[in-house]
Amino acid sequence: MKTWIRPAFIALLMPMLMVSFGLGLWNLIASTTLSAGIAWTGVILATGGFLAFFLRLFTRKQARTSANLPWLHAATVSGSILAVAGTLAGVPPLPALLALGPGLVGGLLYTFWYSRLPRAASAITVGAAMPSFELRTVEGATVSSHDYTDRPALWLFYRGNWCPLCMAQIDEVATRYRELAERGVEAILISPQPDTHTRSLAERFEAPMRFLIDAGNRAARAIGLAAPEGIPLGMQALGYDTETVLPTVVLTDAQGIVLWFDQTDNYRLRPEPDTFFAVLDRFGIVADRT
Repeated sequence: MKTWIRPAFIALLMPMLMVSFGLGLWNLIASTTLSAGIAWTGVILATGGFLAFFLRLFTRKQARTSANLPWLHAATVSGSILAVAGTLAGVPPLPALLALGPGLVGGLLYTFWYSRLPRAASAITVGAAMPSFELRTVEGATVSSHDYTDRPALWLFYRGNWCPLCMAQIDEVATRYRELAERGVEAILISPQPDTHTRSLAERFEAPMRFLIDAGNRAARAIGLAAPEGIPLGMQALGYDTETVLPTVVLTDAQGIVLWFDQTDNYRLRPEPDTFFAVLDRFGIVADRT
């Protein structure tokens, strides 16, 4: 069942952090007492770390982060202590509310609730054939997953162009595409995002990776990879649904048998490309040097 709780949370968190940080900075400059300065410094510390974290995600190519973001939480806790100390010294409670709310509670919910993916058992099994499902090419043709099981393949299910971690992960694959091609491995990238977004993404890469569209997220639902609340509220204005696919990577051999897959339970944790190549080496899918 779809709800708006997760999409609304992440859509509201960043603007709340920005407003809180801005208020903290403004009031720190305007502070006339030491206790007020301490309280508003706490707001800046409690909200600034996560605000910088999100800005970094969207401005730098970064395919993964640490799981629990300990340094950011150390900052939010420290800032919250300062803000509460200011309140106890007679400062009005607003700094404490901002530090404890968007800063401390918001950061904890993002790290330990929102980032965790609600995985259920999928139809992908090591040693079994890649499940059969229909997709669409960027040209509009309907194809089957079985059309790509006569060669080794790297299957990457990504959420969409809006997801900075997904885009960084695709960049990593594109950077090492030649190494995949030398091994005879095709890179297949699948998303339920609108066709126009997938076409624009495909045009950005010179590497001949295969971009496919899972219209209506039907394939993801059929094989247990759907994320009903996976897209932030507001992205619907750009043509996205609320539902998307869970980030997943699969390696199959020339018979379409699943050799390995990664179904992360945290959207900020993605396998390194070296992991793919280690699996290919283990199964003897290596470059032909003859």
